[in-house]
Amino acid sequence: MSELIERYDVAVLGGGAAGLTLALQIKQARPETSILVIERQQHPVPEAAHKVGESTVEIGGRYLRDVLGLREHLDNDQLDKFGIRMFFSAGGNEDIAVRSEVGHAVLPPYAVSSFQLDRGRLENFLAKDLAGRGVQFVYGKVDDVELNPGGRHLVTFTPNDDDRARQVEVRWALDATGRYSLLKRKLGLAKESEHKAGSVWFRIGHPIDINDWSDDPQWQGRIRSGRRELSTNHLMGPGYWVWLIRLASDAISIGIVADPRLHPFDTMNRFERAMEWLREHEPQCARVVEQHQDKLQDFRVLRNYPYAVQQVYSADRWALTGEAGMFLDPFYSPGFDMISISNGLITDLVTRDLAGEDITELAAIHNQMYLTIGEGWFKIYTNQYPLMGNARVMQAKVVWDTAVYWAVPSLLYFHDKIRQLVDHPQLVWGLARFQGAMDHVQRFFREWDAVDTSANTRTFASFYDYGFMKRCHVGLVADLTIEEFDAQFAENVRLVERISGQLIATVMADDTTDPAFLAQVEKWRADGELMRLAGIYEQDLEAGIVEDAWVPSR
Repeated sequence: MSELIERYDVAVLGGGAAGLTLALQIKQARPETSILVIERQQHPVPEAAHKVGESTVEIGGRYLRDVLGLREHLDNDQLDKFGIRMFFSAGGNEDIAVRSEVGHAVLPPYAVSSFQLDRGRLENFLAKDLAGRGVQFVYGKVDDVELNPGGRHLVTFTPNDDDRARQVEVRWALDATGRYSLLKRKLGLAKESEHKAGSVWFRIGHPIDINDWSDDPQWQGRIRSGRRELSTNHLMGPGYWVWLIRLASDAISIGIVADPRLHPFDTMNRFERAMEWLREHEPQCARVVEQHQDKLQDFRVLRNYPYAVQQVYSADRWALTGEAGMFLDPFYSPGFDMISISNGLITDLVTRDLAGEDITELAAIHNQMYLTIGEGWFKIYTNQYPLMGNARVMQAKVVWDTAVYWAVPSLLYFHDKIRQLVDHPQLVWGLARFQGAMDHVQRFFREWDAVDTSANTRTFASFYDYGFMKRCHVGLVADLTIEEFDAQFAENVRLVERISGQLIATVMADDTTDPAFLAQVEKWRADGELMRLAGIYEQDLEAGIVEDAWVPSR
């Protein structure tokens, strides 16, 4: 405490993953920046930290590996993830080999890989690295932030080892306090989310390997390279999914995520209740957990985790990042993606301001861009949990959601275009077309599920079996000129619209006499937006642009 100075350029309020990575990005972008991190929990923290957020996907992987330069730590101390993997309910969920599966069959290139994170390991590494760069740490509670748009903000905190409140003046106050959301509460920025879901999760100190759950040779033979256990594995059923995430500390994280309308939260909000729930809905998983139940490390619950926010950045020199702003859903592991995007936009604002630029307009643009991205991604989850019991619909949804994520938002991020969108109106227009397709296709999935009576078992959809998915994924790291990028982005937006139309046309052509389904088809035919997408597919088909048949047959 004797080394604490009275003024800092930046105070990062919270020393978890979001705050530490933000401090590092700012320090790397502008090494002379003076930064104070205020965090309640002393580092080093336990490796198997009592936190959610172990899994990353491509944007988060790019951020950690390439933007922050943490390749050595990730390679040596974390696990290289084998993509996402879904298993859909079948046969009472007693035998994983009869469940339809979606995921990688071969390892993707390292440059587009992602990671399974022991959060404690990551945070300890970052804290040590930042201290070596001259970042000051105080361990204690942030009591208040007095915002002063015309001058310096005043941060009041109480150190853990001293009951006397202390104060520092800062130019920037960056809130990374997680769900405590200090500034959001102070400024009245909370916004309720239409999406409703709850989660419970725990860690077992044993390296449970999902590949040991069946010795069926056909099931084992689906994977040509890579290890199934290193995927973020999802066991899915009506209104719920269960995650299994292996960690480098030889523990495994297991979580239940559910729509409370279908699975009341009080049926799983204690470990014993969670085990009873697993025995009923995922009995094979429950039996495996029971074998290692004596190695239980922790148990945590969140009754209603999703929430939105009205504003995240201000030209008055404050910002929210990570869970201090909004939280979407752990399905598809978007948490680190949102941190990656947010931290990049905040770093842009902070460094420009400290260089003497007027950021008034840019702060408003960055704020709107982040909110638009987050609110658009909410639509992937809102009212979609009931679909999780339909293997055919969900296989199509997972393939579509993954393909379009690689095609548009990942492409923008990998080529550092998100913070530059203001200078590229053609990209903004393309992003609007992408969001339009997203809105209509997510609604289509719900309407299709309501009338679909098909059953899928023992099928396997490998992402790279579809040429358009492999092109989008591997193409993320292509070395493109400005002109080549613009052309690729336009092509990818057209691809999103084309495969959306392909989905709609394929489902509408189902060979069935079911009256409810046929009535829904007539409603789709009268839907101008859906028919516009189907028309794009037909136009491209006539022009000789043919994509693989990726929609599961009836």
